[in-house]
Amino acid sequence: MDTKLKGDIAEQAAILHALKRGWGVLRPVGDRLPDDLVFDMERTFIKIQVKYAWLDEPSGNYVVDNRRTKTNRRLMLREAYTQSDFDFALLYIEKLDLFYIFPVDVFIGYGSEIHLVETEKRQRKPRSTQYRQAWELILQAASKENCVFSPMQFGESGF
Repeated sequence: MDTKLKGDIAEQAAILHALKRGWGVLRPVGDRLPDDLVFDMERTFIKIQVKYAWLDEPSGNYVVDNRRTKTNRRLMLREAYTQSDFDFALLYIEKLDLFYIFPVDVFIGYGSEIHLVETEKRQRKPRSTQYRQAWELILQAASKENCVFSPMQFGESGF
């Protein structure tokens, strides 16, 4: 299975999970934007980047590259995401049908890879554990957005 197909599977899983929560889902046209999906939560729009986690056999960890990858026929370029590229990164582990939901600042704060530990043999939980199935973070962000009121009144925009 190629990486494009894995990405499509992760995106479809994210759409399914969002729809089951009653959220609307918007898909940008094309592959040029840094976000893969937009969740519509009562007209509050949350930009989402979706990543497929692969199993690193030697460590037993699931791994995600947290950089943007651009390719053409001859060249593969990787660059870091920025704070304004999206609001949340959803990291999908297909075998377990689960997501890690990272706010963008946490996601871009890692080096080039994020390792997700799904074994119970560790003495100490990794810091990523708090983001496992943390869908409530998206709900909290949407409710904060809904509390922001514009001082502009209807008709003041000049139209």
